Amino acid sequence: MKRLHVHVAVDDLQRSIDFYAALFAARPSVVKPDYAKWMLDDPRVNFAISTRGREPGLDHLGIQVENKTELHEVYARLREAGGTIVEQGETACCYAQSEKSWIDDPAGISWETFHTTGEATDYGDGSGERAARIAHEKSCCAPESKASASCGCSAD
Repeated sequence: MKRLHVHVAVDDLQRSIDFYAALFAARPSVVKPDYAKWMLDDPRVNFAISTRGREPGLDHLGIQVENKTELHEVYARLREAGGTIVEQGETACCYAQSEKSWIDDPAGISWETFHTTGEATDYGDGSGERAARIAHEKSCCAPESKASASCGCSAD
């Protein structure tokens, strides 16, 4: 069963943890110095927040799957949707080991599709997401957006 993923950039992690814990009536399942995550069943969502130097607000959306079969189904949907797909493959990101790909929607919002296989000791470098944002900027010929200007494309 698939799960919607929402990642929000925040400027005050503890204040945001307190807010979302009250909103969701649940404490986060993962808390790190720069990151927190809720794995909610009602609604079925992987909701994450981080202080990674980006502009506060929506950072990216995604679809998390539970197995390789679902992952390949979602990958087929990405190809059908069109656009530049960044196949990141096996990676460490958000304190997890995952296989993932990225694509930007027509509005420039990065979408992550992934299958988590284990935990990681660090956040990861965000290279797949940066590549997806750079690919979108090059392919759409649109003026640089506030989101792409603050994505930290040269370094996180």
